[in-house]
Amino acid sequence: MIRAAKPAAAVAALAMTLLTASAAPALAAPTPAATTAAPAPADPLAALRDQQPLWHPCATGPDDTAGADLDAAGARCTEVTVPLDYRHPDGRTLSIALSRLPATDPAHRLGTLFYNPGGPAVPVRSLTLALRQAAPALGARYDIIGMDPRFVGASTPLDCGWPTAGPGSAGPDRLGFDRSAELAKDLATRCAPYRALLPHASTRNTARDMDLVRAVLGEPTIAYLGSSYGSYLGEVYLQLFPDRVGRVVFDAAMDPDRFGPDLTATQGPAMGAALAAWAAWAAGRDDRHHLGTTTAEVLASVERVRRAAERAALTVGTLRIDARTLPQVLWTVSAGDDDNAYEGFSALARVLLDAAEGRPADPTPLLEAVLTGLASPDTGGYAATQTAIMCADRAASRDPLAYYRDIQAHRADEPLFGPLTRNLTPCTFWPAEPAEPPTRVRNAVPVLLVGADGDPAATYPGQLSAHRALTGSRLVTLRGAFRHTVYAGLFAPRDTCVDAAVDRYLLDGVLPAQDTDCPSPRPPRRP
Repeated sequence: MIRAAKPAAAVAALAMTLLTASAAPALAAPTPAATTAAPAPADPLAALRDQQPLWHPCATGPDDTAGADLDAAGARCTEVTVPLDYRHPDGRTLSIALSRLPATDPAHRLGTLFYNPGGPAVPVRSLTLALRQAAPALGARYDIIGMDPRFVGASTPLDCGWPTAGPGSAGPDRLGFDRSAELAKDLATRCAPYRALLPHASTRNTARDMDLVRAVLGEPTIAYLGSSYGSYLGEVYLQLFPDRVGRVVFDAAMDPDRFGPDLTATQGPAMGAALAAWAAWAAGRDDRHHLGTTTAEVLASVERVRRAAERAALTVGTLRIDARTLPQVLWTVSAGDDDNAYEGFSALARVLLDAAEGRPADPTPLLEAVLTGLASPDTGGYAATQTAIMCADRAASRDPLAYYRDIQAHRADEPLFGPLTRNLTPCTFWPAEPAEPPTRVRNAVPVLLVGADGDPAATYPGQLSAHRALTGSRLVTLRGAFRHTVYAGLFAPRDTCVDAAVDRYLLDGVLPAQDTDCPSPRPPRRP
């Protein structure tokens, strides 16, 4: 689940001055000596821009199947050195790992396309191949770059050794909230040894890293495709480096004015709508799943599960599901809105209802996978790094009770997901403050936005906020779809109308003349 941003113009201008060579205009003066322009200040990043990447095979060993697949596809990998703190470019450095998958039709190559599928904190290097396979026309015309952001994947790591990924839901009462706050505080404390790194984990610095990589690769401009969090990274990059981009697409755009630790507070209503859409589908298949014959009856079944889990943990095989974990389990309804996704979620819901009503219940593969993941330690530091990025992007309230009051204010209208989406995070207790203010995104760079109006994670009001901030953008909306991301079938069902709009822009450079809609996908057919 994505847990869920912007300096003022003067600060943004200062950042641009630090990152690019700039000469001040000569001032008129009465003497000939004063008419000589001062020499341009030295570029503080010159040495880093001039580094020569050493390309090598991507596979790190015999068990690295993803790396071997990249190698077989013709990709090569390398590492680029970047500053930890761009205000002190001659100080401590980090290593940024990336892959380059060359265009399969080099005679018609359009340039280099950077790809980020979201997260935050998702390794990207190996996902370039998934993009080329899903969108072969893009792979034919672009070299695709997958850059592991700072502290992610094969880049310099950050691992706080968390025993779990997060505090989960606050549960039904003050006791549950206090326990989640204690866990959040413990997780934050485990990151304290890395407090020198934490302020510099921001999306703003990842955007700077991306531009430094662009320079090292010798590309005057880049194309960009970002989905989910990748759209926010792109929004920040556009704001900092508006003249370094060509064709840009954001899939499931995030609200640039809200991205940070508390972004999920906006997701409860959208999650409720996604659950209702599934319930309507399940109501038409009561003979298969026995959850109810109307949308209201199916939702009532889910409500019985919620109330039962609040009374006592549900037993499913050898697993237990309490009020803290149940909303996280039910969050999987956001995985997609096609028949296959709904079938899997319906089977999961049926098992939960059996357990809630005292019948023997064995976990489905989906349920077992979700619960195993929730109970597992944060292997590799994924959750800690994701949290560090959001804590560095925007400061969170340091008052735990502010979150409890917000949860209580929405108990009636968001009884299931509100205690999860509105709960505090480790950012409330974080051992470091952001190094910079949030990035204020306001520009007129041309960009194509695509998304579903029922997206439960990148909510449609947030997409509209991004559209307003990016005044040069066009928005293509997939109506009546409850899925997160919409392009190329990468993470949700494919839609040909959306794909055509994206491909026409990235391949032909044609933005829609105006905002447009793609029709609602056909209702899923009864199996």
